[in-house]
Amino acid sequence: MGTKRRGTFFLALVLALVLGLTAAVQADTLEEIIQRGELRVAVQTQGPPFSFVDKNGERTGSSVEFCKMIAQEMGVKVVFLDFDWDGLIPALLSKKADILAADMTAKLSRALKVSFTEPFYTTSQVMYVKAGSPIKTVADANKPEVTVATLLGSSYTDVARKAMPKATIKEYKGGGNIAMNAVVAGHADVGVADLSVVHAMAANYPEGTLTVLPTMLSYDPLCFAVRPEDRHLLEWINLFFDWIRADGRYEQNMEYWIKTNAWQADH
Repeated sequence: MGTKRRGTFFLALVLALVLGLTAAVQADTLEEIIQRGELRVAVQTQGPPFSFVDKNGERTGSSVEFCKMIAQEMGVKVVFLDFDWDGLIPALLSKKADILAADMTAKLSRALKVSFTEPFYTTSQVMYVKAGSPIKTVADANKPEVTVATLLGSSYTDVARKAMPKATIKEYKGGGNIAMNAVVAGHADVGVADLSVVHAMAANYPEGTLTVLPTMLSYDPLCFAVRPEDRHLLEWINLFFDWIRADGRYEQNMEYWIKTNAWQADH
């Protein structure tokens, strides 16, 4: 073998070894979960009906129950890690959690950082006001003297700014009913929330406290998320949702948690 050919062979061998070592050190998160025996899930601290601690002190909700099914199918236990809304993606990217399970809209800007599953539910955002408010339409709310309450780091803020560019947007850090509390207390005139959660949130106040306005403000595909490199885990979660749609467990979850308020009597 000539010197040139030996050099080429040596370079090819080195390249193959490097690629092999690179592949070896790139851990498969799904395999890690199985070996660890534990699925770590980042969830919103309080966000019914998707994730919340109920009156019995138990964490539950639509997304939480899906994750319990996921862990069961993997043959591992599940651990839920609570974060405010703006802390969910950082928790995933810092590897505190394996997956992010919330009612998170798969926005293009978010998809620059994480990989989203196929949507498990598609909804829209709406406005809500305190009962008796003169605000009935988007035009009524689109005024400088009107304050709109949203959650820090949520898509609610983007939608509010687009729909009501003249209004004053006030972001509240946290989750759950924090923005709705501001409307009820008179610190804000209007709130923006997802249609899938707004009625559950409003149920925490005396009947007739709030009015949900009918105008649909957005298109919101809700998804789980994983880190960009976790392709195997992403494909597995998508396949999981395919299977539970086929065997009826998906529809049972939706009917109990999202399409009706049946869960409120139990939790």
